[in-house]
Amino acid sequence: MKQWSLFQDKVFYKKLWRLAFPIALQSLMLALVAAADALMLGRVEQNAMAAVSLATQIQFIQNMVLSAIVAGIVVLGAQYWGKGDKETIRRLFAMGLRLSGGVSLVFFLACVFFPRSLMLIFTNEEALIAIGVRYLRIAGWSYLLTGISQCYLAIMKVTDHPTQAARVSTGAVLCNIVLNAVLIYGLLGFPAMKEEGAALATLISRVLELAWVVACSFRKDYLHPRLKDFFRREKWLEKDFARYALPILGASLAWGVGFTSYSAFMGHLGTDATAANSVAAVVRDLVCCLCNGLASGGGILVGNELGAGDLKKGKLYGDRLVLLSFLTGGVSTGAMLLITPVLMYFVHLTPGAQDYLLGMMLIMAFYMIGRAVNSVIINGIFAAGGDTMFDMYSLGITMWCLAVPLAAAGTFLFHWPVLVVYACTCLDEVGKIPWVLFHYRKNKWVKDLTRTEA
Repeated sequence: MKQWSLFQDKVFYKKLWRLAFPIALQSLMLALVAAADALMLGRVEQNAMAAVSLATQIQFIQNMVLSAIVAGIVVLGAQYWGKGDKETIRRLFAMGLRLSGGVSLVFFLACVFFPRSLMLIFTNEEALIAIGVRYLRIAGWSYLLTGISQCYLAIMKVTDHPTQAARVSTGAVLCNIVLNAVLIYGLLGFPAMKEEGAALATLISRVLELAWVVACSFRKDYLHPRLKDFFRREKWLEKDFARYALPILGASLAWGVGFTSYSAFMGHLGTDATAANSVAAVVRDLVCCLCNGLASGGGILVGNELGAGDLKKGKLYGDRLVLLSFLTGGVSTGAMLLITPVLMYFVHLTPGAQDYLLGMMLIMAFYMIGRAVNSVIINGIFAAGGDTMFDMYSLGITMWCLAVPLAAAGTFLFHWPVLVVYACTCLDEVGKIPWVLFHYRKNKWVKDLTRTEA
C-alpha cells in the first residue's frame, strides 16, 4: 500500500464514503433550513430576511458551545469504538447529555426573556430589532432541544450509524422547509406569520428530530443512555474529556464569536450590507457541507485506526485526507463561481445589496480553499488524535489578531467600503494554510487516546 496511491485503496474509500457522505448530507440538510428561511423571507420582505439572519447568530453561538461537547464525544468515542469499548462510550453519552442540556437551558432563557438585548448586539436598526425579537421569542424554545438531539446524532455517527443520523436530519429539515412555506406565506388556510412562522416551523421540526433520535436509540445495535450513568462520576473519563474538549470549546467560542462579530460589522454598515451578507452566509454554509462531511467522516475514520492501535494506518489515512482537502477546496471554489450568476438572478434585493452580494461571492470563492483545507486537517485529522490545542492557538492569531481587528477598524474607525471590510473577515482561513501544513508534519496528532483500564 503506497502512501500516495490516492485513488487505489478501495477499502479506504469505502469506509470514507460510508462515513463522510451521510455526514455531508446531514450538514447540507441543516444548511438548507437557513437557506429556506432566507429565500422565503426574502420573497416577503428584505428586512425580515436580514433580521432573522442576525437573530439566528444566537443559535450559531450556542452551536459553537454544543459542537465542542459533541466533538469531545466524537474524538474519544471514535477511538473507543475502534477499540471495541462500548461501556466507555455509554458513559461519554451520558456526560455529553448533562453538559449539552445545561447549555441549551441557558440559551433558551436568554432568547425567550431577553431577546431585545440580544438583538442590540448585532444591529442598531430598530426595524430589524423588532422583527428579530418576535423571531427569538418562539425560536428560543427550539434551542432547549438542540443540544440533546445533537448528542444522540453524534453517538450514531461514531457507532457505525451515520446513515440513520443523516436520515433523521433529512426528515427534520424537510419538515422544517414544508412548514416554513405553510406558515411564512399562510398556505393551507393558515395565517401568514412571516418571521414568526419561520420560528414556529423550526420549533416543530426540532421536536420531531428529538423524538425520532430517542426512538432510534432503543433499536438493536444502537446505544441509548442509562439512568445510572447520569449519576455516575468517572474522574478519569472526565479528565480525558476535559483535556480534549476544552481546547475545542475555546476554539469554537473564538471562532463563533469572531464569526458573529463579522455579522455585527455588516449589521452596522446598513441594511443592504446586512441583507447581502445574509445571503452570502447561507451559500457559504451550503458549499461548505462537502468539506464538513470529509472532515467529520475522515476524522472518525482516522480515530478508529488510532484507537485500534494501528498508528501507521492512521497516519496513512491522514496523508490521503490532506490531499483530498485541497481537491475539495478546488471543487468548492468552482461551485461558488458557478452558483453566483444563478443566485444573482433568483434573489430579490435592492440594487445596492445586489452589488454587495456579487462582490462577496467572488471573495468567498477564494476563501473556500482555505476553509476546506483547514476544516479537514484541523477539525478532522488533528482532532482525531487529540491534537485540539492547535486550533485555539491558530484562531487567536489569524482571527483575533488579524481579521477581527482589521474588520472592526474598517467598520468603526476608517469607514472602509463594505467589500473591503468583508474581505478582511475572510483573511484568517487563507492566511493559516502554511502554518497548518507545517504543524501537520510534526505528527503530534498520531496518538492512541484510549486507556487499557479505567
